[in-house]
Amino acid sequence: MNWSSRRLHRGDEFRAVTRGGTRSARSHVVVHLNLLGQEQDAARVGFVVSKKIGNAVVRNRVTRRLREIVRPRLVELPPGTAVVVRSLPGIDQVPFAQLEAEVDSALGSAVTKLERRVQAAR
Repeated sequence: MNWSSRRLHRGDEFRAVTRGGTRSARSHVVVHLNLLGQEQDAARVGFVVSKKIGNAVVRNRVTRRLREIVRPRLVELPPGTAVVVRSLPGIDQVPFAQLEAEVDSALGSAVTKLERRVQAAR
C-alpha cells in the first residue's frame, strides 16, 4: 500500500472531514469521519497532534503510534471515506494497547454514525 496516497494533505480536506462528518471521542483521541471521495476511492487518513501534546519529538512519536494503529484498519473502512484522528492531551502517557482499543472503539462508533447518516439521507 502506498501510504502517501492514503493521507490527507491539504487544510481544506481536514476542514471538510472535521466540519461535515461524524465525530466520536474517547479519552485520548477524537475520530472524525466523512465521505469525501467516490465509491472507487480508497479510504484516506490524516492526523492532528497539537503542541499541547508536547515537543516535536513527542508529537512525532504520537503520530507514528497512531499511524501504525490506523494503517491496517484503512482497508476495513467504506470506500471514499476520509478519517481525521485528533489526539488529546495525555495521549503520550497511554500504553499502546489501550490507545489501540480507544482508536478501534472511536473508529467503529464513527463508522456506525456515518452509515446511519447515509441511510437517513436515502
